[in-house]
Amino acid sequence: MVSTTQSIPLVFQRLTPEEMLARAKAFHALLDRRRTIRHFSDEAVPLAVIEEVVRAASTAPSGAHKQPWTFCVVGDPELKRKIREAAEEEERVNYDGRMSEEWLQDLKPFGTDANKPFLETAPWLVIVFKRAYEVDPDGHKHQNYYVTESAGIATGMLLAAAHNAGLATLTHTPSPMNFLAKVLQRPANERPFLLIPMGYPARDCTVPDLVRKPLDEVLITHL
Repeated sequence: MVSTTQSIPLVFQRLTPEEMLARAKAFHALLDRRRTIRHFSDEAVPLAVIEEVVRAASTAPSGAHKQPWTFCVVGDPELKRKIREAAEEEERVNYDGRMSEEWLQDLKPFGTDANKPFLETAPWLVIVFKRAYEVDPDGHKHQNYYVTESAGIATGMLLAAAHNAGLATLTHTPSPMNFLAKVLQRPANERPFLLIPMGYPARDCTVPDLVRKPLDEVLITHL
């Protein structure tokens, strides 16, 4: 079958090996400073910055170019309060029985519990929804492909774009997350994927003294 999609010339900047390596090192140095935080400042962040971060995330590749994601940006205090209350209700159940003892032990170094004040403190909450399918105005459904993989790639790019813009983030995963679709009145084809507070760190913010795996533990090279 011949594709009916119009093709256009690729715009591609070819770099010298030296330029490639320098850029790769600089980008790693930038992302290596990215840290997940749980102590946010309530200082305002311009919506225009968040919009550009989402715009960058939405350049992600996706199955059959379906772009199966929706980014809900929440700054309304009342909505943030409702999200916090619902998230903490689920988290209390998690900490009181859903989580295994091993899981709870693994979380101890991070000092987490069922209380999630950052959901109200952070100036913005970005809720990523994955779109299981699309619906025409007449109700006809169209399948999306590799939805979880596509949303995951877009979310990774969202976190990198936020860090590049000078913002801190937290990948929060209250489980189950169905309450987010209800609170935000999202349609049935959208499923909550991640809840990401976004803003500036609090002045007294601290993070665990973690060490990332070295390259030889994450890279296998076949020459």
